[in-house]
Amino acid sequence: MHINDFNILVAGLQHVGYAETICNEMEASAKVRGTGIAKRSPEYVANKMLEGKAVIALHKDGTWAGFCYIETWSHGEFVANSGLIVNPIYRKAGLAKAIKFKIFDLSREKYPNAKIFGLTTGLAVMKINSDLGYEPVTYSQLTQDENFWKGCQSCVNYDILMSKNRQNCMCTAMLYDPEEKKAEEAERLKKITHKATLLERIEAKLRSLKMVVAGLI
Repeated sequence: MHINDFNILVAGLQHVGYAETICNEMEASAKVRGTGIAKRSPEYVANKMLEGKAVIALHKDGTWAGFCYIETWSHGEFVANSGLIVNPIYRKAGLAKAIKFKIFDLSREKYPNAKIFGLTTGLAVMKINSDLGYEPVTYSQLTQDENFWKGCQSCVNYDILMSKNRQNCMCTAMLYDPEEKKAEEAERLKKITHKATLLERIEAKLRSLKMVVAGLI
């Protein structure tokens, strides 16, 4: 099985029929891992598809293979790529990473100025987030939108979250800040420019010295 056996695309009306299966697999997967997720209804997932805020993976034979969707918080200041799930029969094919990269690009396209964050207990997801440029952060750096935190009420670890005043829980918080990335890129280009200018000055000095040695000056 190879990643080329799958189509990974922005979900739409033609994919709404997969919503219930996706939700069932999300819940089953969470139970197997012994971790909690913010439970979503098939209607909620279907609506994400209709809004063009979801990515679905399909095997070339048409079988559902994976899914992830976009949520926005704090009036679009924050974006979360949520509900990442891969059909058990297609795991180990690199789908999770491919879906995450696709939904990340979609998020950046739709909300270029938003901070993209995630809460996860999965090491594999943390690695993928890191590859995308996410950084580990404290919960205080995430959205403080009450509706987001209400979504945690269906999580088995909700009591832990509340006992710690929403400052910590079993999940690791990670954040991609576009402004921070822009600043990092500007600093990187500044250093490159500085090195190039310095090299030009050194080369000019060497040429001048060679001309002196040659008696041309």
